[in-house]
Amino acid sequence: MIVAVLDADVLYPLPLRDTLLSAAAAGCFQPRWSAFIVEEATRNLVADGRLTAPKAERLRATLDLQFEDALVEGYEPLIPAMPNHVKDRHVAACAVQAEAGLIVTSNLKDFAKLPPGVAAISPDDFLCLLLEKTPQALTAALTVQVARLKNPPMTLDDLLDRLAAGTPKFVAACKALLAT
Repeated sequence: MIVAVLDADVLYPLPLRDTLLSAAAAGCFQPRWSAFIVEEATRNLVADGRLTAPKAERLRATLDLQFEDALVEGYEPLIPAMPNHVKDRHVAACAVQAEAGLIVTSNLKDFAKLPPGVAAISPDDFLCLLLEKTPQALTAALTVQVARLKNPPMTLDDLLDRLAAGTPKFVAACKALLAT
């Protein structure tokens, strides 16, 4: 099973966050994060006016409830030894503590140097990897995700169109798979 730390920048955009968490809920991978990562994402969502403070708190509570095994603790002593960019060493330490082989992030440059056994991967490449490893589960997760979307209602094509800017390879691969 793939174990991956989700960085704050992939928990920030709603369509991507929802797709990653839908994939995790469907068993495509095991997500991990720290309280600091979630706090960074929700703080930025509030600061940018995308969520109110109460909605950000509900998001944190939902993550805790739906993914109770995702929270990584005890990683703090590892932070100073991480070789990546100083501002993101906490993410690498979280991955080491969680025994996660991947860090899903849009900010690959800050993760150019990582401890052995940990690699950074873009959300586009990560979703492509999940589509390759778990095609039925991931496409089923997308179908469930679309069924949940009511405001506004969306089709699978609508969802993929919203994801296309940030995950173009995944969207192309998904559309090709669904066309067969």
